[in-house]
Amino acid sequence: MEEFSGDVGDVLSRARAAGVCRALLAACDGPSCAAIVQLADRYKECGVELLASAGIHPHEAASASEGLPDGLKSMAYSSGISAVGEIGLDYYYDNSPRDVQRRVFNLQLELASEAKKPILIHLRNSKERGSGDAYGEAMAMMKSRTGLSGVIHCFSGNTDDARRALDMGFYISFAGPITYPKAAALREAAVYASLDMILCETDSPYLAPQQKRGRRNEPAFVRDVYDKVAEVRGISLEELSEAVWRNGENLFGASPLTRFF
Repeated sequence: MEEFSGDVGDVLSRARAAGVCRALLAACDGPSCAAIVQLADRYKECGVELLASAGIHPHEAASASEGLPDGLKSMAYSSGISAVGEIGLDYYYDNSPRDVQRRVFNLQLELASEAKKPILIHLRNSKERGSGDAYGEAMAMMKSRTGLSGVIHCFSGNTDDARRALDMGFYISFAGPITYPKAAALREAAVYASLDMILCETDSPYLAPQQKRGRRNEPAFVRDVYDKVAEVRGISLEELSEAVWRNGENLFGASPLTRFF
């Protein structure tokens, strides 16, 4: 992304210094899938293990209205890809028509199932949920398929949404918004979710944690998310870190790196 065009090496150094040992680079369209694999390879000696995904974000669904690119299909089967994503439904911005979003999402659910890869799910309801329930529709679509695993990334739902996702075996990932003063529903979901189903992320370059709002978000800032999740659950940062590390390995595969904790 343009926000990281000039200082990727420095960003990764700060991430490592903050205790980050593993990060997932999420694709959003056909060109970014290939670019992310190249980026992960270029910085493979940086001290942070970089995983790559491949997928069409709902914002870009119109670019695949005639079907998924052949390149994406082949990449999904590649050992260099750890997940299919970001995929999902976004009824808040509606950058692509909703029927196209649903069709492209369904095609990628099928691809992930066939390739046996976890999915990174982007879900955002319309401003008034009654006029666009992305969570409800997506979960119904996912429930109709067998063999899927994955994570609701940058979770923005409520405890009921969390329950439905967890009941289907999907992880819940919390990002910067959990630190926002008005995000009580997210903090309730973080307490409700079992510790073995939680992940933490930044969604860089967006949604910087509360104390860093207004700045470009970056992987090092995930420490603020860990701190808040540990605080609301009443556990130590070390206990949360150990659990999230295990959860990440369970979802994306074992890591050869040594953690700070």
